[in-house]
Amino acid sequence: MPKRKVAIAVGGVAALGAAALLLPNANASQDRNGQNAASGATGAKTLKSADASNLAGQLQKILGDAFAGSYYDGGKQQLVVNVVDGDDNVIVQAKKAGAVVREVDNSLGELRQAAKTLKTRATIPGTSWAVDPRTDKVLVTADSTVTGAKWDRLQSTVRGLGADMATLKKSAGSFKTFVSGGDAIFSQVQGGNVRCSLGFNVTASDGSPAFLTAGHCGVAAKDWSDSQNGQPIATVDQATFPGNGDFSLVKYNDPNTQAPSEVNVGNGQTVQIKQAADATVGQAVFRMGSTTGLHDGKVTGLDATVNFQSETDPGGVDTVTGLIQTDVCAEAGDSGGSLFTQDGGAVGLTSGGSGDCTSGGETFFQPVTAALQATGATLGDGGAGAGDQAGAGDQAGAGDQAGAGDQAGAGDQSGAADPSASAGGQAGAGDQSGAGDQSGAGEQAGAGDGSGAGGDQIGGGADPSGAAGDQSGSGAADDGSSQTDTH
Repeated sequence: MPKRKVAIAVGGVAALGAAALLLPNANASQDRNGQNAASGATGAKTLKSADASNLAGQLQKILGDAFAGSYYDGGKQQLVVNVVDGDDNVIVQAKKAGAVVREVDNSLGELRQAAKTLKTRATIPGTSWAVDPRTDKVLVTADSTVTGAKWDRLQSTVRGLGADMATLKKSAGSFKTFVSGGDAIFSQVQGGNVRCSLGFNVTASDGSPAFLTAGHCGVAAKDWSDSQNGQPIATVDQATFPGNGDFSLVKYNDPNTQAPSEVNVGNGQTVQIKQAADATVGQAVFRMGSTTGLHDGKVTGLDATVNFQSETDPGGVDTVTGLIQTDVCAEAGDSGGSLFTQDGGAVGLTSGGSGDCTSGGETFFQPVTAALQATGATLGDGGAGAGDQAGAGDQAGAGDQAGAGDQAGAGDQSGAADPSASAGGQAGAGDQSGAGDQSGAGEQAGAGDGSGAGGDQIGGGADPSGAAGDQSGSGAADDGSSQTDTH
């Protein structure tokens, strides 16, 4: 398709309530006209979340071992920095820089060690852990599939770490990968179609136009189209899943493809993507998905590890590390899609999680900065290079906890803990076992009538109109002859 303009968009998906927050000046109070005025006697500055993320990265380098994480207080628009060294000079440095300083007990090294213990003793399908600087602990989560002896083992491991080091909670849903995001993208495989989502347009290291999406999508299929049963327009160049990340670089087949750096949030609105941004706990973020449209929430953890039940090995675990944890909802079909900030920062690629957009849940994202550094790509037309974006190791959010993979959890983050939609699982007979949501109850029945849980898409094509993510075949024409895997 010569000079075909490929934008990050969602065909036919109306922007939801979060769209109001993206209107011009709708959130102007957050940056207070860009002023960094001192607030009261503390001397802490009022900061936009992006500025807070940058400051956190700077303080991490300055404070060294005394730095124990940071988070953004959205209510006060302030950066809170944890320190473990009572040295007055350390505290004075952080305060002079404009941060609120909080002395805590656990260092990043201790939190990393706790994560290593979890990896050794509790790598159980359906579990995850991430650093929570607000509590100065490792937050461990178990989904609904972790029961019996597995639950006892996990509970015992967490107790062994101590109440002051880790906390354990149950999730009502089950961890699974979500395939979709911005624009819906499709691939034809034996037995049906695989559906994912385009995340952010980028320029590959050789100068060719490309885009980022989830790694489990790139592992599932090589050739991708922008319409169901359409001709391929892009080919996977690199894919990582499982392991240290969940990302793919997919190159457009036509070197003249125009790939604007923007996210279409519906109703004629777009957000220009200006740079890659590192996540910060407490930061407000938006997610666009081809299944569920636009939703917003906050970053809740960094350096998350998620343990998926392996599709290829019934007794195995697919672990993905280095992810961002949020409370933004997502459903099947949202994998690979865009996580971004109001001011145009590309933060993450949708990986997976638990729950849905009715009941909520935890969702995990691949940091964009790490994906850019690993692939050598740059955002959009190359305006923000991988080296310009604080790299994978300079993240003040995903990186404010000690840089890429340096954040507690030792980088043991693993996409949404159930790669049921991963690797070979997506190229199967057209149904994914993703936590059971997409096979069986959520099986997409070719006839375009998928009523399965978790936003299953039934031969829906590129026009996902279901509010809960169910797609009834109203998008691209579907004759019901093929099944559609959604991730």
